Amino acid sequence: MQYRHFGKLNLKPSVLGFGAMRMPVIDGKYDQINIDEAIRMIRYAIDNGVNYIDTAWGYHDGKSEPLVGMALKDGYREKVMLATKNPTWHIHKTEDWDYYLNEQLKRLETDHIDFYLQHALDKNGWEKFKRLGLWEKAMEAKKAGKIKYIGFSFHDDYEVFADILDTYDWDFCQIQLNYLDTDYQAGLKGLEKAASKNIGVVIMEPLRGGRLANGLPDFIIRSMEEYPVKRNPVDWALRWLANLPGVSTILSGMSTFEQVEENIKLCSSPDMGPNKMSKEEVDFILDLADRWKSMKQIGCTCCKYCMPCPNGVNIPECFSIYNYFHSTNPDAEGKGRKDYKNLISSNNDAAQCVECGQCEGACPQHLPIIETLKIIQNELKPKD
Repeated sequence: MQYRHFGKLNLKPSVLGFGAMRMPVIDGKYDQINIDEAIRMIRYAIDNGVNYIDTAWGYHDGKSEPLVGMALKDGYREKVMLATKNPTWHIHKTEDWDYYLNEQLKRLETDHIDFYLQHALDKNGWEKFKRLGLWEKAMEAKKAGKIKYIGFSFHDDYEVFADILDTYDWDFCQIQLNYLDTDYQAGLKGLEKAASKNIGVVIMEPLRGGRLANGLPDFIIRSMEEYPVKRNPVDWALRWLANLPGVSTILSGMSTFEQVEENIKLCSSPDMGPNKMSKEEVDFILDLADRWKSMKQIGCTCCKYCMPCPNGVNIPECFSIYNYFHSTNPDAEGKGRKDYKNLISSNNDAAQCVECGQCEGACPQHLPIIETLKIIQNELKPKD
């Protein structure tokens, strides 16, 4: 396993971090983690050099933190840096912050959390954080030994990100970044801003919810296959991030044991490091990204924060079908219409939306979900 820096912190995180957001589940039910398999995956990752484990209050409908707590028994807790997040949307008064931290310590069965993040800060969450005096709460928790380092995960525009970084002396931060999202939210500009302040950066969505692994347009797959340097899509995505000097660790939400094995193998390569890619290789992958971004696409990462929809719409699946429908794959139109017809038959299609707005309030990407569902319904409903 290759190891990195953590900005001003004297720590060496593994380049691959384990994100406990997309654990294996039973019968496709997000809140029913396959406990034995998930523990096997986490412990295998730790045994093979992964030392950064990330979870959150709401992952797997509240089941992720207890699962991680179980996985870190038998001496594994001492081998890792444990990260979790205070649920911003549940904080309505100052005392709520303490309540959730204390509950998370119980769930995780630990006396301290190494890396504690204010979850999914955007402009509104940031204003609430300041108004309620939550920085002071974090400093109290540090002094009490309940947390070691304070940071935040981020979903908004760069200007908000810069303001957050400049206001307090943060230990680290977490941003969404991949070769498709270089100018999205904090983006590469945010990575550089954090580096200028010697703040470590944790990367989330390196594969954009799996889209950079399994949902690639046909022309990108062909281009990668024809390129002189042979790498699979996951290799390209992780390597592009590892090539950036400001990156501290890359979180991967692995769902199968095979994914854990593959990612560990990739991230144990000595050339999986800063400035190891040639200029030609970097230009190649960014050119593919530019061509992809010129197509109709919805920036959904399938985080499922919008789910469950009270009226049954499978929002992430609607978006995934639409993105495939507008790809360059030869079967794009036929498969897209067939898959959408299946959603209609199970009453999970976009037409079921009643515009309650619950999904938009929960979406960390701030996607215009309601209007997008209307577009999807208009384009993909069966032709007369």
